[in-house]
Amino acid sequence: MLVEDNDNDIILTKRALTKANIKNELVIARDGVEAIDYLYGKFQNNSSDEGLYPALILLDLKLPKIDGLEVLKRIRDDKRTYICPVVILTSSKEDIDLIRGYELGANSYIRKPVDYFQFVEIIRQLGLYWLVLNEPAPTKICRIIR
Repeated sequence: MLVEDNDNDIILTKRALTKANIKNELVIARDGVEAIDYLYGKFQNNSSDEGLYPALILLDLKLPKIDGLEVLKRIRDDKRTYICPVVILTSSKEDIDLIRGYELGANSYIRKPVDYFQFVEIIRQLGLYWLVLNEPAPTKICRIIR
């Protein structure tokens, strides 16, 4: 899942995942409300998808409606999602965002590079690590969309 409001970053992330040959479904939420609605709203009421959560959440911090730190707090406060991996992927250079992100339980904090090739490489490495190499939590704890 990608929680991102910047169209260019969404396009770059999709391209980078494709270039890395990562075929996982990519769900996009363009603000904090969409992310929360996806995780806990109507999506979860569909019986065929009940209890399925993203294998990885890439979370921007500067989001409309509900900011990324509040989204992270809600993810960690809910027993259904508290164990799902969340990587903060942001352009914020504020130390307080970094500190608060880890305090709220982020698994990783990565600053988006301005350079296109560096951005693509970071997304490739994130995808390979979290979606290929990393051993996810048992499905009894967090049923995962792959």
